[in-house]
Amino acid sequence: MRQFVLPDLGEGLEEAEIVNWYVNEGDHVVTDQPLVSVETDKAVVEVPSPSSGRILHLFGAKGDVVKVGAPLVEFAEGPDQDTGTIVGELGVGEPAAVAAPPPRRTAEQKSQVFPAVRALARKLDVDLDLVEATGPGGTITRADVERAAKGLSHTGPAESLRGLRRAMAQRMTTAHAEIVPAGVTDEADIDDWRTGEDVTIRLVRAIAVACKAEPALNAWYNSGAGERRLIERIDLGIAVDTGGGLIVPVLRNVAERDVSDLRTGLDRMRADAVARSIPPGELRGATITLSNFGMIGGRFANLIVVPPQVAIIGAGRITQGVVAYRGQPAVRRVLPLSLTFDHRVVTGGEAARFLVALKTDLEQFS
Repeated sequence: MRQFVLPDLGEGLEEAEIVNWYVNEGDHVVTDQPLVSVETDKAVVEVPSPSSGRILHLFGAKGDVVKVGAPLVEFAEGPDQDTGTIVGELGVGEPAAVAAPPPRRTAEQKSQVFPAVRALARKLDVDLDLVEATGPGGTITRADVERAAKGLSHTGPAESLRGLRRAMAQRMTTAHAEIVPAGVTDEADIDDWRTGEDVTIRLVRAIAVACKAEPALNAWYNSGAGERRLIERIDLGIAVDTGGGLIVPVLRNVAERDVSDLRTGLDRMRADAVARSIPPGELRGATITLSNFGMIGGRFANLIVVPPQVAIIGAGRITQGVVAYRGQPAVRRVLPLSLTFDHRVVTGGEAARFLVALKTDLEQFS
């Protein structure tokens, strides 16, 4: 008998969620036949069989989270164990993003709990790690548990985060722990745009102009090595809101593409993202990100930079506002802009110059 383990999925990913098994115990499979599909924070990936053989046992069911290196399939014959291979291929020079588990109390932070209080917590189905301790020396009291239980009585049942939402929680935890964020905001007067102007395309092209004017924001930063890497090509991550969570596919080489090509690429990218059929390679290597949240609502935002990137631009909801126009107050359409940058490697001056270039391009006539 031999075991086939969940292989290295690339990008520093440590685990994946089982979406669907394509085989059953007792089936005979051939080399490269799909065994199972698993979901990571990048995409749904099919894992092929490493060789031919008869399946003796499947480890895990749909919805289970499996660690890289943990057994997936046991074959009836062959070597004792498979060491796993890399699924997919990392592009040259593309840094890995390591997922981090959500924070819980460490051993040093554990509160004291007397046996009777622990029994009460079990009876009331209260997670002691989530209870605020008010007793002497950080002790959790009966009143603390009862207060927590009362609060939980007004909530729905606990749900384990799965798929995109779970991946988002891990990535945001990593970003919060690593990035030193700073932000600047402004508004662009877009009243001279023609009717029906393609807002997203104008933003994409303006970001390309701003990156050329201030290259420091189109970069990756390796904090472990203390190295910054400026990037000439602009590969723009576009945040897409789906029913299952947030996904950020990458629109490649935006500075060198015309309007029609950009719009075709955006339409295909959004459709693939919503359908969760986007290839993993199209979710890697963004050099800067755009969140056009104003399509839903809101004016300004405190956005999250995901390493190794150093900047993200947000576009708010277009509204009418009173602005100075040719020396007189006038009611005109304005587009709110938010820029969050990693202040470890981007200066305030660089960020401000980037935003000025972005705004200036957006305010030009169509």
